Amino acid sequence: MHGENTDPADAGTGSSVLPAAEGAVDRSTGRSGFSGAVDWKLAAKTGAALVPSGPRTSRYSAEQVVAELATASVRAEGPVREVSGLLDDQPVPAARIVDRPGWISAAADSMSQLTGAGADTGERGLLQGKPAGVQAGAMLAFLSTAILGQYDPFTGPDGTLLLVAPNIMAVERALGVSPSDFRLWVCLHEVTHRVQFSSAPWLADYMRANVEVLGEVGDEPLNQMLSRLVEEVRDRRRGGTPDDPAARGIVGLLRATQAPPQREALDRLLMLGTLLEGHADHVMDAVGPAVVPSVEQIRSAFDQRRKRPTNPLQRIMRALLGVDAKVAQYVRGKAFVDDVVGRVGMERFNTIWTDGETLPRTDEIEHPERWVSRVLG
Repeated sequence: MHGENTDPADAGTGSSVLPAAEGAVDRSTGRSGFSGAVDWKLAAKTGAALVPSGPRTSRYSAEQVVAELATASVRAEGPVREVSGLLDDQPVPAARIVDRPGWISAAADSMSQLTGAGADTGERGLLQGKPAGVQAGAMLAFLSTAILGQYDPFTGPDGTLLLVAPNIMAVERALGVSPSDFRLWVCLHEVTHRVQFSSAPWLADYMRANVEVLGEVGDEPLNQMLSRLVEEVRDRRRGGTPDDPAARGIVGLLRATQAPPQREALDRLLMLGTLLEGHADHVMDAVGPAVVPSVEQIRSAFDQRRKRPTNPLQRIMRALLGVDAKVAQYVRGKAFVDDVVGRVGMERFNTIWTDGETLPRTDEIEHPERWVSRVLG
């Protein structure tokens, strides 16, 4: 995951056989409204040029990290399936161990696949996509320093499991935890995403369909969007900060400009992301010390790291990119999963993966008992 894609990083991550929603396609061109909006090849080049290098390490240590992460990604499958109860006959694919430029390239390719940007948009479309490509590249460069891993369901026949070696090494050093335990702990989270999507293949198409709705080019007048934005600003002045993390900051204001269909699609994606991240966090902790001996120490240190203050520039970037909302997904999602599993057990919880109707709704994340009542009766 969905992207993540991600995942247990501060910036977060991510995550088909059914056709995507036809209503998301521009009837005059047969393409999604997102097609050509961003030049993702340029974004990948820009991001690779801007990204800072990773932590200093010897060649031997770097090779050791790569080898251990590859092994840990395989070891993680058994505990993940045992704890989650999600069983299928699909093996977890071999992980791709990448550096920061490698993650940027993979993320840009995934976004191109997801948004249909690979379609031939003509010379005009390519020119229009270049400014956005540079901006997207700068965003990917920033995010690439924080992403630990990601499961991408949109590339390759079985999806792609990515692990960003320099970031994992940097965080384990900063936390002062067991490198072997931390690497397996990260793999547990990402492999959980792989198992989520292999056990419920409709999830990838559900995500794609909602992304395409977000990309629909509507005929709504600009003044109506601006009117909603002004009203949102007024509401904030009167009532303070919204309770929902996804509605705060710049991201929340942009969300306020969306027409109802696009806002509903975004809400569905946010709820799915919250579930996927929360479930993966639940599983990675529930495996217990028999698999990861220092799991409690790692979780405590990792949560403390998330709470540390950042410098002003980082705070601005986090607000612009919605990073704090992403971090809140882990916390809110895990609380939801912990509560439901505690009430009904993992087997009944897994009803949640049946279809779109069994996913939690916006109000149910904060009130798990409502989901239990609606779905399980």
